Amino acid sequence: MKVGVIGGGQLGRMLALAGTPLGMSFSFLDPAKDACAANLGRHIVAGYSDQAALKELAESVDLVTFEFESVPAETVAYLEQFLPVYPSAEALRIARDRWFEKSLFLEQEIPTTEFANVLSQADLEQAVTQIGLPAVLKTRTLGYDGKGQKVLREAADVVGAFAELGEVPCILEGFVNFSGEVSLIAVRARDGETRCYPLVHNEHHNGILYLSVASTDHPQQALAEQYAKRMLDALDYVGVLAFEFFEVEGGLKANEIAPRVHNSGHWTIEGAECSQFENHLRAVAGLPLGSVAKVGESAMFNFIGSIPAAAEVLNVANCHLHDYGKAFKAGRKVGHATLRSSNMAQLHQGIEQIKQLIAN
Repeated sequence: MKVGVIGGGQLGRMLALAGTPLGMSFSFLDPAKDACAANLGRHIVAGYSDQAALKELAESVDLVTFEFESVPAETVAYLEQFLPVYPSAEALRIARDRWFEKSLFLEQEIPTTEFANVLSQADLEQAVTQIGLPAVLKTRTLGYDGKGQKVLREAADVVGAFAELGEVPCILEGFVNFSGEVSLIAVRARDGETRCYPLVHNEHHNGILYLSVASTDHPQQALAEQYAKRMLDALDYVGVLAFEFFEVEGGLKANEIAPRVHNSGHWTIEGAECSQFENHLRAVAGLPLGSVAKVGESAMFNFIGSIPAAAEVLNVANCHLHDYGKAFKAGRKVGHATLRSSNMAQLHQGIEQIKQLIAN
């Protein structure tokens, strides 16, 4: 099977690594000449709105998927004229826009923070009156890893904040008093079958995911799966979707969804019977879904900006290194390490060793 991927970053790269043993070949459409997935398939260097390049891609593959939600929904809609594309343009349109996304949470009776649509500075000031401070102003689309947002703690922070974020459609979200952040990686097949991996505990540094630890028997697992299934069914979704939650007293509050394979699911490559990447490809290709069962205890560290020496990383017991082949740059995810151990004590020992390597 020939698979087209919109985007050629590390997620596209890991999709290709997972799909190659299944007999799949890959073509990537990405404007970056140095896209890190390029050496794992054909690379069409073009913008996401280049219809000639999109048509070229469509004519050379059996189906198309995408690796991140910065792809315009219009791009997916255009491709849908020619061949199957999963997830769909409509699912992407909703999932990539925080206003549509949170509105769907409410429609599906999934608890979330108070929020308001912000299309001007006047809207922002009205929203602050309604929601109060502190709050977070976010662009409705394209913001990730701490980008495209501003924390508003006092009245002075509100002044000019809409202009600071580029005077683009935004959303104001009320602060959530939470005890932790977790994410659920779910996969839905073409026939609607859904499977969910164990909830993952996440830690962020400067708005970027730093550490993910897969849980065992999390008390909110069933609730998270219930919320995820509501969203997946409402979107008639096909593929992997990540659902981020805040842990709050009495349950969970929805933060956001990501319509793709997700950073907090990287542990599944070594830590689950079937990785999120393989399961995404199985789903979009109409193949049977794989087991989401854990294999031991697992954690994942992001390497941000640079990667410690490979020998030092691999000297940590039960550690697996993933170097994306990207140029080192501050704030950029350039690789990750997965730890897999037979028990939590060993896992936490490895976590401390990796923390020390990163600190050095």
